[in-house]
Amino acid sequence: MSAGRDVTRAGLSQLVSRSIDVIDTHQSPSGAYPACPGFSAYSGYSWLRDGAFIAEGMSRNDQADGPTRFHAWSARVVGARAGQVASLVERAGCGEAVSAAEMLPTRFTLDGEDGTDEWWDHQLDGYGAWMWALARHVERHGAEVPGADRAVRVATRYLTAFWDRPCYDWWEEHVEHRHVSTLGAIHAGLRAAISLEALDGALAEAAAEAVEGIAALVAAEGVARAEDTTGDAGRPESTTRGHLTKWLGTDAVDASLLACVHPFGLYAPGHPVAAATVAEVERRLAREGGVHRYLGDTFYGGGRWILLSGFLGLNHARAGRPSEAMRYLEWMAAQANAEGELPEQVSTLLLAPVRRQEWVERWGPVATPLLWSHGMYLMLAGELGVTP
Repeated sequence: MSAGRDVTRAGLSQLVSRSIDVIDTHQSPSGAYPACPGFSAYSGYSWLRDGAFIAEGMSRNDQADGPTRFHAWSARVVGARAGQVASLVERAGCGEAVSAAEMLPTRFTLDGEDGTDEWWDHQLDGYGAWMWALARHVERHGAEVPGADRAVRVATRYLTAFWDRPCYDWWEEHVEHRHVSTLGAIHAGLRAAISLEALDGALAEAAAEAVEGIAALVAAEGVARAEDTTGDAGRPESTTRGHLTKWLGTDAVDASLLACVHPFGLYAPGHPVAAATVAEVERRLAREGGVHRYLGDTFYGGGRWILLSGFLGLNHARAGRPSEAMRYLEWMAAQANAEGELPEQVSTLLLAPVRRQEWVERWGPVATPLLWSHGMYLMLAGELGVTP
């Protein structure tokens, strides 16, 4: 842990208050959550994926207004692309090739427009993560989100048409693969869409079929040494051994796979695949409380990410290991700077230290504050009963 940071119970609670303040302060008047307001590559942009977890962290901590405004912004953004989605679905249905560059973006300006900067934009997980977070927030607070039903239908049409195609992963890499963490996010989002009762009969049926298809595909090709069967509810079950994999057809792991257990629930925490996945991620990627993205990571030298420690802590807490979960919360808190701001990653125990400087020269110091880091701190703190 970093020297000088207060990780007593009082200090952990204080960082809950500070995290709420950081997120509140930087939320755009439009409702968007900027990824990091001062980081050159992220400034002026909001990701549906980041925002979903930021909103969930706030919502879990009795903050209803900010997440509602974020979900209303997301509904406007997604709903406004109904025509684009209809065209993409029609073209694909006619057998026409649709390129990754033509698909919906993964990030938007704070006003909800497509960005003009080049980016690795074709990522499907954010649309699933947003619907998952929306359903959680509506259930928790009874929030009324303008335009949500229409946007859920648009996102569902998009995901049911394209869920089984390759796209970039959470880290904007490997567009040639189908990533298990992406499939887990879509699985959770489509289940949420069904639960919100915003879908008509045909679309609800398509969503249910996609949920079953994702479960079957992951069981068959996304579990190392898998021998799974799929149950009637579209969730993997039965005789499984091994862990989830970074993408279909590999044995590699990625820390984003933790979300497939909790909170997305592709595999329940007590399932053998879930237990094996959490254990394998921790064995390969966790070091002294921090968690690397994957073993070949070179971004800023391949540091340990604050938000991934949050995911690992959440899974320990949900599996009934609160002391292990608390260890990760304490590590997260220890990485805050003097202003109580959490970075994206820390630059100690790097996987590829010789690669760090090239990123500093390209984009500047590590992104701070990263609002997703604060959102994950709030999620884990809430899970452990650490309140302001």
